[in-house]
Amino acid sequence: MAIDPKTPGIHHICLRGLDLNITKNFYQNLLGLPLAVDSPDLIIFQLGIVFIAFRKADLKQESEAKFNPLGIGMDHLAIACETEEELNRFAKGLADAGIENTGVKFDDILQKKYVAFKDPDRIQWEFYMVK
Repeated sequence: MAIDPKTPGIHHICLRGLDLNITKNFYQNLLGLPLAVDSPDLIIFQLGIVFIAFRKADLKQESEAKFNPLGIGMDHLAIACETEEELNRFAKGLADAGIENTGVKFDDILQKKYVAFKDPDRIQWEFYMVK
């Protein structure tokens, strides 16, 4: 029997980063996400109704210093985008800011446009059309 939680969706996602000052600058100053919590050990941004939290990575070995989307765990996160105009504006903003990104692409499987980009720890995000 399935547990079947009654929920309106995700409350928060917590990620790890090498340097929280660099992470804070990227998400707050470059992407423009509102900062909800700012402490030495935890920063949290609000993205719609979901909170994206960051804690400092606790690395055991140097090989853990890079995000690996092909390993076990998270591949990427996708932010919903409602208009093609906003998708193009966002893609241009990423390029203008020198943020590594794919430019606007088309997902043949889901038949939607998106732009993928990476944060300073190389965690991949997508700005993805929902309509």
